[in-house]
Amino acid sequence: MDFATFFANDMNIYIVLAAIFGIFMAWGIGANDVANAMATSVGSQAITIKQAIILAAIFEFSGAYLAGGEVTKTIRKGIVDQNTFIDKPELLIWGMLASLLAAGTWLLIASRKGWPVSTTHSIVGAVIGFAAVGVSPDAVHWSKVTGIVLSWVVTPLMAGAIAFAIFTSIQKLIMNTDDPFKNAIKYGPIYLFMVGFIIVLVTIKKGLKHIGLDISEQSGLLIAVTIGILIALFGSYLIRQIKFKTKDDKKFSYTNVEKIFAILMIFTASAMAFAHGSNDVANAVGPMAAVISIAQSGAVAAKSSLPSWVLLVGGVGIIVGLATFGYKVMMTVGKSITELTPSRGFSAELAAASTVVLASYTGAPISTTQTLVGAVLGVGIARGIAAIDLRVVGNIFMSWAITLPAGAILSILFFYTLKGIFA
Repeated sequence: MDFATFFANDMNIYIVLAAIFGIFMAWGIGANDVANAMATSVGSQAITIKQAIILAAIFEFSGAYLAGGEVTKTIRKGIVDQNTFIDKPELLIWGMLASLLAAGTWLLIASRKGWPVSTTHSIVGAVIGFAAVGVSPDAVHWSKVTGIVLSWVVTPLMAGAIAFAIFTSIQKLIMNTDDPFKNAIKYGPIYLFMVGFIIVLVTIKKGLKHIGLDISEQSGLLIAVTIGILIALFGSYLIRQIKFKTKDDKKFSYTNVEKIFAILMIFTASAMAFAHGSNDVANAVGPMAAVISIAQSGAVAAKSSLPSWVLLVGGVGIIVGLATFGYKVMMTVGKSITELTPSRGFSAELAAASTVVLASYTGAPISTTQTLVGAVLGVGIARGIAAIDLRVVGNIFMSWAITLPAGAILSILFFYTLKGIFA
């Protein structure tokens, strides 16, 4: 078949546009949101930007491909009432294409400015915008939207509370003891076990089904415990390679202890990247999958399979975005909110990763940006409110408030443009 014949069919054009706009949106996620997964590690100087990009490339892609299917269902089918589009499936196609283009455009603007905005806000705002204004207010599942918006309030608070608890436990068990270095070696592997256990359990429980692996509850628990122990043992080996140097503690009395947490942060950064990939790839591939499904079947299907290549495209786009623009947002979150050391960054990352994977488990498309900022604030509060740069926090909150309407307005404009071209 030649190109002229292929593109004579609108449905083929829609599939190509869905792939292009989906990659653009995934690029925006990489440029803006992936930075959040790595920002605390870079900000606390546990790893370099180059190392952060390599780690993120591996674990973001794994999370997106292995565990990204569950949240994608919510973005694809949960926000709009598909019954509204049964007689006019092309409206849903134009709307989802407009949503991808709108959210991707807003993320490009925000990333250039270094604003850590929410990709989830961007795409949810865009989908609501085209559906409510371009079609009908009845086309939106407002009860579902309320649940998503509530999760945006609950998750930062939850991440902040978990980060506060983790950092407080580190202070009690390690920092405020007679021998912090010895206790860091003792308790470090226990924290690492938590990292491995949480990530593996959620991957098995929710992620592997769409690639054909269905593991029982008992087997899943056993695998999660086993891998958690292996990660703890490997981490313990790395920790024991660190030698205590008295001269290092002269400038800052916890320098030797922070070296141990720098190693722990490599694990939490990887976990956070995996957790982020599993949750936020949906923001790009959810609308993309909806368009492809309708274009291939010619109808709005109640159930449609998620092609594995769609998650593949999302994963690749995310990595390219991080490698090209990610450093700008990384600096904002990692260095500007509060001064981070490896122990503080570790607490924030473990809390944020735990919150994101729990949300991925329920299928709620939460904001990773808000979750991590909430966790960083939790660590800051544990040190006292004076430790937080409230001006930076205010600017971040302002960018969050703008994101939802910005996504909606751009989406409405693009929806009518596409309708004018194809109608």
